[in-house]
Amino acid sequence: MPNTKGAKKRLRQSIVRRDRNRARKTRVRNSLTKFREAVAAKNFEAAKVLALSTTKLLDKAASNGLIHPNKAARLKSRMVHLMLTSQNAA
Repeated sequence: MPNTKGAKKRLRQSIVRRDRNRARKTRVRNSLTKFREAVAAKNFEAAKVLALSTTKLLDKAASNGLIHPNKAARLKSRMVHLMLTSQNAA
């Protein structure tokens, strides 16, 4: 437990930030899952819309330091690859 006034404030701030970061990370993961489900269901129109929104979420998460920029780039690349290979297979 924090003893000083400043340490108590830092604890409050870190709790708020942790909750906010968890919510943002969950939103990114859910968006990726919805995109993958749309591609698996061969619903490419919905997948395109989800790809745009997911890309935006990934970029924002990377710029805020929530995830590493290289991870965001890797996930976006895999999304495009998944979409292209699924469309060619269909």
